[in-house]
Amino acid sequence: MTENIVNSALLKVMYPGFTKDIVTFGFVKDIKIDGNNVSFSVDITSSAPEVAQQIIDDATRELKAVSADNVTVNINSPKMPKESSSKGKNIAPQVKNFLMVSSGKGGVGKSTTSVNIAIALAQQGLKIGLLDADIYGPNIPRMMGVSDIKPEINANKVLPIKAYGVEVMSMGSLMEEGQSLMWRGAMIMKAIEQFLRDILWSELDVLVIDMPPGTGDAQLTLAQSVPVTIGLTVTTPQAVSLDDSRRSLDMFKKLHIPIAGIIENMSGFIAPDTGVEYDIFGKGTSQPMADEFDTKIIAEIPIEPSIRTGGDEGKPIVFVNPSSESSKRYVAAAQSIWKQIEEINAAGGVDNNEIQPNTPPGVSACSM
Repeated sequence: MTENIVNSALLKVMYPGFTKDIVTFGFVKDIKIDGNNVSFSVDITSSAPEVAQQIIDDATRELKAVSADNVTVNINSPKMPKESSSKGKNIAPQVKNFLMVSSGKGGVGKSTTSVNIAIALAQQGLKIGLLDADIYGPNIPRMMGVSDIKPEINANKVLPIKAYGVEVMSMGSLMEEGQSLMWRGAMIMKAIEQFLRDILWSELDVLVIDMPPGTGDAQLTLAQSVPVTIGLTVTTPQAVSLDDSRRSLDMFKKLHIPIAGIIENMSGFIAPDTGVEYDIFGKGTSQPMADEFDTKIIAEIPIEPSIRTGGDEGKPIVFVNPSSESSKRYVAAAQSIWKQIEEINAAGGVDNNEIQPNTPPGVSACSM
């Protein structure tokens, strides 16, 4: 076994999501050979465990095909950003503040929340943008009533679509309706960077970013690309949703993103004929979780049929029915978020000297 044999075998290991191998990318480091035992490190740009595991599996297979006995692959994933809330890298400098709307799982009404919070912020006289970063499930165009509008191109930059006083951009506006995207994590990361860098956003007071569910590459890419001012978690009262929402809040904590609070969706039901509110799925069950992360529930949004019909028809409830109970609660939540953003900015953000980097452990596979 020689280093040339090792490198030749690893030339067949493609970086997930690309047509280029890990050797050509320059990711392979510190090759050590002891007889037919091989160990080396791989520096990768993704924090996703599945990316690391695929590289480990592919590299092990290729090396064993050339008679390696034991293969040890040490994966060096990117470090968590040292700080986030008001300082650091910003590839969209014309945006003053970034609001990350996140959830631990899908189906909790995160996009509905993003739409109505964005419009409620715009109604306060602020310049607001809404970025649909949920690449696999881009629902914002339909909810904002712009699903049939394609964005214009200006000098190799994409102009956001305007609706309800908000600048909007979504992958759903750039692809054919119903088209599926089967992208690996690296491509998702690149798409989010391009949404921030290559969209001609105005000088916005706040860019509301509707994230995909979970706590993966998209969230980490965003935090490493722009100084996220504040984060909002959306949940429902059920225990399964709350379990996942804890992960979302823990992500904010690890990324040093101040938490604006929790919006509890489907919190009760308002009968359309009587206006009476019924507690059918539970209500206020997020409070222990809020206490655990030293935050608060800033809105309990009930199930109200007009929210669903408004989302389907591209008529957000905050705009078309401002007197409804849900609209009032969204507006109160938006006011709370903006007040906290102002307080964060007045305080100068997070002090870099007080933050310790939180580095996730590398992924390794030994003696495979």
